[in-house]
Amino acid sequence: MKETALVIMAAGIGSRFGGGIKQLAPVGPNGEIIMDYSIHDALEAGFNKIVFIIRRDLEKDFKEIIGNRIEKLAKVAYAYQEISDLPEGFSVPEGRKKPWGTGQAVLTVKNLVKEPFLVINADDYYGKEAFRKIHDYMVETMDESKDVYDMCMAGFVLSNTLSENGSVTRGVCEVNEDGTLKQVTETYNIRMEADGLHAETESGEPAPARAEQPVSMNMWGLPPAFLDELEKGFPEFLANIPEGNLKAEYLLPKIIDKLVKEGRGTVQVLDTQDKWFGVTYQEDKEAVVAAIRKLIADGAYKEKLFD
Repeated sequence: MKETALVIMAAGIGSRFGGGIKQLAPVGPNGEIIMDYSIHDALEAGFNKIVFIIRRDLEKDFKEIIGNRIEKLAKVAYAYQEISDLPEGFSVPEGRKKPWGTGQAVLTVKNLVKEPFLVINADDYYGKEAFRKIHDYMVETMDESKDVYDMCMAGFVLSNTLSENGSVTRGVCEVNEDGTLKQVTETYNIRMEADGLHAETESGEPAPARAEQPVSMNMWGLPPAFLDELEKGFPEFLANIPEGNLKAEYLLPKIIDKLVKEGRGTVQVLDTQDKWFGVTYQEDKEAVVAAIRKLIADGAYKEKLFD
């Protein structure tokens, strides 16, 4: 059976959540966290290795709350994202507080992952369908011998990914007729208001977005060679940050969008109708707990997730 890995980005500081580490907030009836449900769905779909990307200062809590438990179910490895983990010749500018984004996060697994891998966020619930579709694509379709990067992503319906408690950032996608990604645009402050959907560009200008449009939720199926691309691109990204910009991030959607536009990568968009939920804001937690309870009542999960 083809090896496939699940890579979970869990190093985010979670500043908007407040009052604790959002990735480790219990939401299930037996103290399960969102990651438990993602791992359950991934293992059920056929993934056979779990790689957690965490901060070193979270390691003890992380292993106690979830890591030690998951090690009994699957192969587990850890990678560490730190703000100071930079290529030779670069240093952290004074005043920079956060690490360098999802591209840097995934780059940390370069020496751990040699198989096709799926990247997800730790604090997002994706639903079962996307895990199945991406795993099937990796095993049955992904061609690592191509001259271009053969990638895939879960395409969620934008209206299924909004929070009732604040705005969200999404990779808004345009898709070609053959189901491949045409472009993905990181779009900010997306929210539903009385007069319809609102969205903004990075600079705060109004951005086009439709409720039915597919969006990326950082759920990417990637070949291992993609990690070489991340490694090559990171110094270039750092060298081109404008002086004084302390928040610039090396982001997967932007990196993948660049590969697509340059003809060096293709992304198959695998549509899913599952409804996303997550704990972007403290107020989201109650809704997530209720959603998990309903999924259990509907038979999607057992009361005790892992027997």
